[in-house]
Amino acid sequence: MVQIGNVYMWLAGILSGIIGAMGIGGGGVLIIYLTLMAGVDQITAQGINLLFFIPCAVIALVIHSRKKLIIWRLALPMILGGLVGVAIGAYSAEMIGPNMLGKIFSAFLIFIGLRELFARRKEDDGIKKSSR
Repeated sequence: MVQIGNVYMWLAGILSGIIGAMGIGGGGVLIIYLTLMAGVDQITAQGINLLFFIPCAVIALVIHSRKKLIIWRLALPMILGGLVGVAIGAYSAEMIGPNMLGKIFSAFLIFIGLRELFARRKEDDGIKKSSR
């Protein structure tokens, strides 16, 4: 039975919220915690992550919108495309099954991690050039 006072759950939630608000993908942290430490299956962890994301997204949206950090004419077409993607993804997750879904998610995390580790950033180049 899940206990509300579990410190690790609170920490996973806080860390996921911080990372999610930064736009980095807090769901990755939350899903990893739920599947590896809490023993929740992949599809259930994804459902919990989606529920977790709703209030976090609303708060982040309000803050980013107040700071004029959203270009709505660019965001709206992506939102509509995302809604189509959600329908396809939810249906596909059911068809793929939890074992394969876990493998796909793991491969995706490894790919993104390697890409981030070895990617050259434009900002880094600018810093190097300006410091010469």
